[in-house]
Amino acid sequence: MGIEALCTPLLTAAAGINPVLSIVVGLATAAAALFGYGKLVSWLEGRRASEISLGAMPRQLTRGTLLGVGLFVLTLALIFMCNGYRLHGGSFGGMVASFGLMVGVATVEELAFRGVLFRIVEERWGTLVALIVSGVVFGGLHLINPHATVWGAASIAIEGGLLAGAAYAATRSLWLPIGLHLGWNFAESGIFGATVSGSDSAVGGLLTGTPHGPAFFSGGTFGPEASIWAVVVGGFAAYLLIRRARKTGNWRAAR
Repeated sequence: MGIEALCTPLLTAAAGINPVLSIVVGLATAAAALFGYGKLVSWLEGRRASEISLGAMPRQLTRGTLLGVGLFVLTLALIFMCNGYRLHGGSFGGMVASFGLMVGVATVEELAFRGVLFRIVEERWGTLVALIVSGVVFGGLHLINPHATVWGAASIAIEGGLLAGAAYAATRSLWLPIGLHLGWNFAESGIFGATVSGSDSAVGGLLTGTPHGPAFFSGGTFGPEASIWAVVVGGFAAYLLIRRARKTGNWRAAR
C-alpha cells in the first residue's frame, strides 16, 4: 500500500538490510517529513498543523497500526482459504529492517497524499471528490512499479487510497492513516514476506511467501494487494470509516 518503487529504494540504499540502521533511517525520515510538513503548513496557511498533533499520536498511531496489521492478516487468511499463497522461512532481521523502512514510507506518503492532496481538494470540492481524486491518483501512480497492472492500481485506489482518505476524514488526524499504512505494509512485507504493490524493493521479512493459483485470488506477481479479497476487506473498512465521518460531522460538502 504505497509507492514503494519511489520511496523504498531510496531508504534501502541508505540503510541496506541492516536492521538497526533501517530503524534509524526510517525514523529520521519520518521525523524530517513531519517537521517539514508542520513548517510548510505554518508558512503557507498561517496555522498549526493540528492534523499531526503529538497529543493524538500515541492513540491514533497505535490504533491505526494494529488495524492495518489486522486487515492484512484477514486478507491473507482469505487468500489462504483459496490456496493462493505459500509460506517459507525468512529472518527476524529482515522483519526489523522492513519495519524501519516502512515507518519512513508510510509517513512520507500519507503526508503527501492525505495531508496535501486530499486536504487541498476537499477544501474546494468536498470530501467525496477528495476521496475519489486522492484515491485515483494514489492508485494510478502505482503503475510505475515493476510488476504493475491496471487491476493492481485500481485495487490500490480502493483498499489503499480510499481507506486512508476515509481514515483521515473520520478522525481529522493523519496519525490514523499513517498507522494503517504502516501496519498493512509491515504485515505484508515484514511479517509475511509478500511483494508490496508490485515492487521489487522489499528487504525481507520474518517469513517469505509466493503466490499460488489464479491471480484473481492470490494477487499474482503484483502481490496480495491485487487480490479480490484485499479489495473486499479494504473497501469494507473504508465504508465503515466513511459512515463514521458522516455521523460525527466530519464529512464536508463542496463550497
